[in-house]
Amino acid sequence: MDFFIDRDLPVPLRTQLQGLIEYGIACGELAPGEALPSVRDLAEKVGVAPMTVSQVYADLKAAGLIDTRPGSGTFVSDSHQARLAARADTTDLHLHIDQLIDESQRLGIRTADLVSLVNARAFYRDSIGPRLRIVMIGIFQDATASYARFIAARLGREVTVEPLTVASIERDPAAKARANSADLAVTFANRHREVATLVANTKVVTISFTPSEETRRALASLDSLASIAVVSRFPDFLPIMKSGVQRFAPHVSEISATTLEAKDLEELLLKVSVVIYASGAESVTGLLPEGVQAIEYRHAPDTADIERVIVPIIRAAGVQAQGEESPKRNEADAKV
Repeated sequence: MDFFIDRDLPVPLRTQLQGLIEYGIACGELAPGEALPSVRDLAEKVGVAPMTVSQVYADLKAAGLIDTRPGSGTFVSDSHQARLAARADTTDLHLHIDQLIDESQRLGIRTADLVSLVNARAFYRDSIGPRLRIVMIGIFQDATASYARFIAARLGREVTVEPLTVASIERDPAAKARANSADLAVTFANRHREVATLVANTKVVTISFTPSEETRRALASLDSLASIAVVSRFPDFLPIMKSGVQRFAPHVSEISATTLEAKDLEELLLKVSVVIYASGAESVTGLLPEGVQAIEYRHAPDTADIERVIVPIIRAAGVQAQGEESPKRNEADAKV
């Protein structure tokens, strides 16, 4: 990964550097176990004081995103091993049953009828075979829903993937209960600690996210004479977002970047022909002058990470992923 500081951005250098590494981990630019430059080397490379790099590394280590090994250096944490939360035990199951009984009583459902409903549902689930329930936990509702659909399409009918946002889990007890009763929670690497705290009863894994195919195509098709404004809701996402735009639209030279809350945002929008906005910054489209093109910089789950992280878990639970055949079917075919 290229480490850089963009001094033209309205973002403090320390915030830029920390955001660059955080989103680099979340977006797959930095892999688990990958070595990071030493404090002195990185300081010299990006042109900041060594103390700034030390503070950034300390914050990232405290967040569980990097590890320091004496005598060896600094490395991206092994999220697949370190980020798994404990599964619910029998006590938790009893709690869920009690909550179900309380809810049925609130709805006026008799105990005998509740038992009949549970028996019918159990029979149905047995008839369709094992099904795993996964929650995709993100920040923005629309983007998280698209991530969930993408993962579900890769895993097939035996797995359900429900989108939930961090905010909904924090504010809605029902959403929190659904997240805590799921078989698996998937989130971003830089949100793992926060999510693991919110859903302590569910196994939490992280996967990488890369710019979607639609985003890449849109950027590649831009006119070379276009003038671009990159807009994000979060200042620390600007460096890696601008870098991504430059990667997929290398033929465009005029690129500026700012935040949704910047005072000079509307003035900047008058000077550009294209606005690339991050997920969560959709409101900028309401400020665009006539004729200005808008493109969402949308990410998608990394397919390789779905295969590497999620598929082994659902296999271990006895569920087949998309395109796999069950052992029973293979045995039957062999007898024909």
